[in-house]
Amino acid sequence: MTESPTRRASLEVLRAEAADELAVLVQERLLGGEDPWAFMEELPSVDELVVFLLRADEIIESGGVRPDEAGNFDVLRRIALDYPELTSIVWGLLGDGPKYRRWDLLADDARP
Repeated sequence: MTESPTRRASLEVLRAEAADELAVLVQERLLGGEDPWAFMEELPSVDELVVFLLRADEIIESGGVRPDEAGNFDVLRRIALDYPELTSIVWGLLGDGPKYRRWDLLADDARP
């Protein structure tokens, strides 16, 4: 079993970084002429983005190899253990609910 990565920052710092990233995404789309009512639900929440950034760090640390489904579960479980406040977000991303957003980890690639 792979050991848990060292926490890179406090959750507050990670949330601040994620909020900045989201602000940039929104600004780019607004400058591109998109209607915010049309795209805001497509964007992840701040906490979801924190989980994705932590997952990306794990992928980088493993040499850029994206995990399979079991590996993805392990990475996300470690994130939930390292950052208990993100547990509900992690389980929500792993859940069996409908995957409708382009950025969902396990979204069905068959949809348009």
